[in-house]
Amino acid sequence: MHIKLKAFGIARDILGGGEVDFQWEGRADVTTLQKALLVQYPRFQNVASIKIAVNEAYGLPDQLIGPEDEIVVIPPVSGG
Repeated sequence: MHIKLKAFGIARDILGGGEVDFQWEGRADVTTLQKALLVQYPRFQNVASIKIAVNEAYGLPDQLIGPEDEIVVIPPVSGG
């Protein structure tokens, strides 16, 4: 499956840009995407947590991802 990832903060640095084309084989759900990102971009293993948003809402672990979905990689955030 081919999708476009949007990223901010440290996730943008790790992916090498604010928008990245990403491809992987097999089932396309949020958990699988998170695992694939850890494999393809090992620096994510040093980040406390990475969340995935699908179409402007936090993705559920077993939520399926389609090629037309807007996917955003969300790094840890802190408030103030």
